Amino acid sequence: MPDHHGDDESRSVALYWDFENLHASLHDERFGEGSYAKQDNRFKAQEPLIDVQAIVELAASFGSIAINRAYCNWQFYGRYRDALLQAAVELIQLFPPGGSAKNGADIKLCLDAVEDIGRFAHIGTVIIIGGDSDYMPVAQKIKAAGRTLVGLATRKSTNRHWAKSCHEYRYYENLVEASEPPPPPPAASAAATTSASPAPPEPAPEHHPAIDLLRRAIKLLAETQGDPWVNKGSIWHMIKRLDPTFDPKEHGYANFPAMVKSLDSLLEVKKGESDQRVRLR
Repeated sequence: MPDHHGDDESRSVALYWDFENLHASLHDERFGEGSYAKQDNRFKAQEPLIDVQAIVELAASFGSIAINRAYCNWQFYGRYRDALLQAAVELIQLFPPGGSAKNGADIKLCLDAVEDIGRFAHIGTVIIIGGDSDYMPVAQKIKAAGRTLVGLATRKSTNRHWAKSCHEYRYYENLVEASEPPPPPPAASAAATTSASPAPPEPAPEHHPAIDLLRRAIKLLAETQGDPWVNKGSIWHMIKRLDPTFDPKEHGYANFPAMVKSLDSLLEVKKGESDQRVRLR
């Protein structure tokens, strides 16, 4: 079997969308809790609410997309046509078996995901768009097969047990915010800033959940390695293992290196061979 492009293949991504699940949660956020479930709302042409491109770009950041499949009753989602075509999404049509019945997207999605990882050894990352706890059994199968599992849904629709069962979990709100260009800083506040490196507003470090998580990660690594100095990259991987939902942006930091840099009073940083080394002060 040829192996000249094995490295590329091992990084390919399978992306599965429970499309109605995400759309419904965005509908409820915009028009009020439970608004989508009403018959006169659910069974009519839907206005596009999902930023399809932002999700596809996130998936592409994990590797080349080999499978991009979305499950839905598409008869009401025709207005998404252009966005779906542009993103090369394969559409799986599901008719609900009754007037108020679910369309069964989660079951079909799970069966397909398990079948695909069994057939295609090159799939390294599986991304599931949906926040239901129904995905927990498939999470176990994906992890047992040695693949990386990433979940994504809106914050409100995310079941926390499902989020914790992923290697990494993203909230839709953060993804869309990240894809929008930040507004320019007001001239007045820029002029008023006297500090050379302004730190983001944050509670006292000892009571900050992000700082607690960072401390835990460093302590765990230090104990495991028997050395208080740990690689900065290892800390990030440990944080994501402790809490797949962690995102520095939620705590006012542009990214993880910016977070480490701003915590000078808590962390000591020195140059290492290939990465910066960090220890708790």
